[in-house]
Amino acid sequence: MNPILLDFPSEFETERLIIRSPRPGDGKDVYQAIRASKEQLKQWLPFAQKDQTEEETEVNIREAYINFIKREDLRLLVFAKETGAFIASSGLHRINWDVPRFEIGYWIDTRYSGKGYMTEAVRGICDFAFYELGANRIEICCDEQNIKSRAIPERLGFKQEGLFINDSVAFNGSGLRNTCIYAKVR
Repeated sequence: MNPILLDFPSEFETERLIIRSPRPGDGKDVYQAIRASKEQLKQWLPFAQKDQTEEETEVNIREAYINFIKREDLRLLVFAKETGAFIASSGLHRINWDVPRFEIGYWIDTRYSGKGYMTEAVRGICDFAFYELGANRIEICCDEQNIKSRAIPERLGFKQEGLFINDSVAFNGSGLRNTCIYAKVR
């Protein structure tokens, strides 16, 4: 079956969060979160290495919206139910619809970190992937030194399947990095 024909919700909720596909106009909130979190994000994420304009962020959001509709990449934005505030960006990436297999990536606006939002969001995204998309495998890959990122799959019962040694270069040029591979299977 052609994945573009798959019907599934573009929005779902957890106890405190609304998690949904990107929409035109979301760029402003995402841009502000990136600006507020830039120093923390620069340590781990390629997109944070260069300054983006609000317009560039909006273009990225619209491209993510198109990719969601085409079922090529399922970026998901996380909002607080109570206030509607943008909290985090996540999603299901590197999709193999034949398995189906997904990789969850995530980053949080640091103004909301330490409150359990990202763990709650990833738990909700896992449920969405297993129950709505029929996932047989979900992976989370993160830098071995990113303790906060590693805590999420460990808290949620993912199994660490491997450690890729010297598989990436630190964004600050300080040497080679290792990547932890976590997975949860049906």
